Amino acid sequence: MKKAFLTKFVALTAGVLACGAVLAQSNSYPNKTVNLVVGYSAGGATDRVARIIAKQLTEQTGQPFVVDNRPGANSNIAAAYSAGQAPDGYTIFVGSVANTISRSLYSNLQYDLLKDLQPIVLLTTISNILVVNPKLPVKTVQEYIDYAKANPGKLTCASSGVGSSIHLSCELFKMRTGTDILHVPYKGSAPAVNDLLGGQVDSMFDNLPSSIPQVRAGKLRALAVTAGDPVPFAPGVPTVNQSGVEDFVVTSWFGLYAPTGTPTGIIDKLNAEVNKALKAPAVIKAYEDAGFMMPKAPNSTADLAKQTQVEVDKWQAVIEKANLKLK
Repeated sequence: MKKAFLTKFVALTAGVLACGAVLAQSNSYPNKTVNLVVGYSAGGATDRVARIIAKQLTEQTGQPFVVDNRPGANSNIAAAYSAGQAPDGYTIFVGSVANTISRSLYSNLQYDLLKDLQPIVLLTTISNILVVNPKLPVKTVQEYIDYAKANPGKLTCASSGVGSSIHLSCELFKMRTGTDILHVPYKGSAPAVNDLLGGQVDSMFDNLPSSIPQVRAGKLRALAVTAGDPVPFAPGVPTVNQSGVEDFVVTSWFGLYAPTGTPTGIIDKLNAEVNKALKAPAVIKAYEDAGFMMPKAPNSTADLAKQTQVEVDKWQAVIEKANLKLK
């Protein structure tokens, strides 16, 4: 009896000490540099939102939040790297809708988004926008559909790469409208937009912040946004749904994820700090300039977890129907 009591006492003491250590770690967090890992090169939407938030978090916490760009494979290289790091809150992955697409698209991923990374907080959502070269003789979504049906396989739709939300927007559009549109993948949004401007390709479901300056300058024609509601950054541009295509909503979004096993206290603290950052005037201004939408309150960890699962299921269905698969 005495031996059993001592064994239980030692176990209980160890548990209390472990909980105390975790609590102390959470309370002192962060006390050194935090790396925000971005799976794309500098200058893109993911990198841009990461840098806006990193700057504000550095000011709020007094510790450096640094963007670590690790581009490649639709951000899967960065995601796998992040998932393999210590779950201590100092390596945070900037994930996006691309990762929910990749989970079904790639057959040889080195990480599982739903098991190896845990959601922290949503950073922003952005709409995609259907833009065409002004020389294309269409001014509405219906005219775009009619043109595609009159020229099967000839109308081209560029993207930033196979498996991107830009690509999947085009695939979903083809499914919803019964059109045969030729997908032309590029290694990034910038070269795709350049060829669209030059007339080498006809159209693109680009991220709105990337193409809206060209629309305002009259160099591209906007037909519709892919969000569920009209977007204030594109006044007068209808949604795809409003244009007669039912059940078509695509938003690109970006959120923070930590390696699974990261203490709840650290997750909660990061969530609170980011939500505080989103209310800072400098962040609000930077978001407005970039065309980023603010997440809806309460923007909890559970909210991002739910959104992640919903998006995984949505894109799995699209990928299976389109018969897409990458190694």
